[in-house]
Amino acid sequence: MPELPIYFHVQPDAALPGIGYLAPFRAVVIVEEDVSAEWRTDVSDWLVRSGCLYMMAWGRDCSLWDDAVDWANIDHFLFKDIPEDRFVVTTWHDGDPLDEVFSFCKRLAIHPAVELPQVILLHIARNECAGSMLQAYSRA
Repeated sequence: MPELPIYFHVQPDAALPGIGYLAPFRAVVIVEEDVSAEWRTDVSDWLVRSGCLYMMAWGRDCSLWDDAVDWANIDHFLFKDIPEDRFVVTTWHDGDPLDEVFSFCKRLAIHPAVELPQVILLHIARNECAGSMLQAYSRA
């Protein structure tokens, strides 16, 4: 049985939690607020350094999040070849309902080289709502 997702709430442009390096994981980045380009870059780098190997962006400017994580992965390897087991797959889901993104994460977000049982829900919003996000994920 897959592990339950870990929920992180971060307010826009706030300091990021120190989570160290987790086992390789999938992340659904739920963006409900506008953020600065610099902070988006910082979060993207934080995801890559923390072990994210599959990132699904949903919400405001989700295509920019997709690009930012791609660039963070490229930068992490100094613009050289990225090993297959460290390549971050990214998708963006503009216009899709969040429950469909959760379903995609559970059923279709498969890395070509690494098993990713752990899921992170990174919620970028003014207010925390772990309970409703985790329930929505479990229903998807």
